[in-house]
Amino acid sequence: METNPNPNPPARSKMLRQSSLAPESEENAAATSTEEAEAEEQEAINSRLGLMYLANEGDLEGIKELLNSGTDVNFQDIDKRTALHLAACQGSTDVVQLLLDHNAVVDAKDRWGSTPLADAVYYKNHDVIKLLEKHGAKPPGTFRIALWRGIQVAVKTLGEEVFSDDDKVEAFRDELALLQKMRHPNVVQFLGAVTQSSPMMIVTEYLPKGDFCSYLKRKRSLKPKVAVKFALDIARGMNYLHEHKPEAIIHRDLEPSNLLRDDSGHLKVADFGVSKQLKFANTVKENRPITSQDASWRYVAPEVYKNEEYDTKVDVFSFALILQEMIEGCPPFSTKPENEVPKLYVSNERPPFRAPTKHYAHGLKELIQECWSDEPFKRPTFRQIIARLDDINNQLAQNRHWKNFSSLPA
Repeated sequence: METNPNPNPPARSKMLRQSSLAPESEENAAATSTEEAEAEEQEAINSRLGLMYLANEGDLEGIKELLNSGTDVNFQDIDKRTALHLAACQGSTDVVQLLLDHNAVVDAKDRWGSTPLADAVYYKNHDVIKLLEKHGAKPPGTFRIALWRGIQVAVKTLGEEVFSDDDKVEAFRDELALLQKMRHPNVVQFLGAVTQSSPMMIVTEYLPKGDFCSYLKRKRSLKPKVAVKFALDIARGMNYLHEHKPEAIIHRDLEPSNLLRDDSGHLKVADFGVSKQLKFANTVKENRPITSQDASWRYVAPEVYKNEEYDTKVDVFSFALILQEMIEGCPPFSTKPENEVPKLYVSNERPPFRAPTKHYAHGLKELIQECWSDEPFKRPTFRQIIARLDDINNQLAQNRHWKNFSSLPA
């Protein structure tokens, strides 16, 4: 079968030509370096849009040619859809596998918060569902934005197709039970639920600024004062969970995509699908090994990965990795495959400190190192972390004050 590596559907092709080609009156003008640059950019745009088109059409050979030529597998269109979204919708298992083999982001979210797995579930493409979950896509539930009493809300649903999976149903009900008990400015607000009919739903506040993972990808490294501000938001929310009465709540999947930004720019802890309560004991032991579907392995504490007993300190370990990521501007061990990262933690390796020393001033580096200690009992509590961060924040503010004062004219 012949393939075209840069196919342009008529509507898109026309739009692209109109937005970039020179007017007819200038057709005979001499080519300039600017025009050449625009032509190169146009070619790149065509290849990315071509990837989307071929993913939708299921053209495996055409996709291979584009990816081998350097086309970005994670390109997002105006609706933040990726080629993986389209292939998942169409049920193209071979295309999904090819995109994943080229490092497609498995849980990429479009402008409505939908992931490739959510799309595959919606269109009942069961083979694609299994494949995405095998590569770490996070079930259960599909997130949608809806109107409730005149306001936008986030709706997480559990459809009929997963009701035969007792683990998913139980996790969904556990998450609901936890959310109903929570009231804190740094924890996502529960609004309501549907549990007596299918699909079951959990309704929470909608935070249009999106998740912290997307924010960090845009901003890269943050200034220390900004990182400390965000760290305090996380620590306050987590301290509320850990000191919750009568049972402490362990999040166990604390990572940037499970932190949401509100309208004021503050962070809220979200997604309690794998959380655990410490009811009658000080530790928790899973009845089966944790997989990449249960938690992000890039942020998981070594004792969870080893399937040992664990307690609230697993969240402190994850917090340390997030705080360091804010300063460094890249996820922990970003060049390593995710399934290899927890093995590094088990061998007591930690992400390197490469940012300038001044970015870790006033004990910030030492705090991170204590939080990711290989011995959980040596990690501080979030109440202690808040006190340390408040002190660091005050010292940073004082330094800014003296810097501003010294710059005043004599």
